[in-house]
Amino acid sequence: MATWQEIEKEIPELAARVLAIMGRNRHKTMATLRRDGSPRISGTEVEFEDGEVWIGSMPGAVKALDLCRDPRVAIHSASEEPDQASPGGWIGDAKLAGLAVEVVDPEVKAAHGATAERDFHLFRVDVGEVVVTRVDEAGERLVIEMWHEGAGRRVVRRR
Repeated sequence: MATWQEIEKEIPELAARVLAIMGRNRHKTMATLRRDGSPRISGTEVEFEDGEVWIGSMPGAVKALDLCRDPRVAIHSASEEPDQASPGGWIGDAKLAGLAVEVVDPEVKAAHGATAERDFHLFRVDVGEVVVTRVDEAGERLVIEMWHEGAGRRVVRRR
């Protein structure tokens, strides 16, 4: 798994695309696994700060309990409708996946806004996969740019 800082060093252009897409909207969709192994989709907010990917959750929220039990997580940006007249202008959508590690250090949590009156679950995401899906400039092909731990960066183009 990699920190976001390591991702930015290894694949700076793809990391910049992910940040641009993820930064367009506050809310993301997050997939976790329920106790029985079935998927759960939840809304979440993501912060890219101090070279890490961070997610938080209210105390006792089911998505946080999912992550405490099984840290596998996937996060997807909001996907905006492409302009049909200029599909190559669509910024695309982004996703990342990895393992969510709960951070319980009071100083780290305080740096993210925790107080005695306002506690929350805080998770750092160790990244194993980054993907941006977009349309090429001509609007003719789907372009999937991806990085996977151990496999590096790859680009797939489809008609």
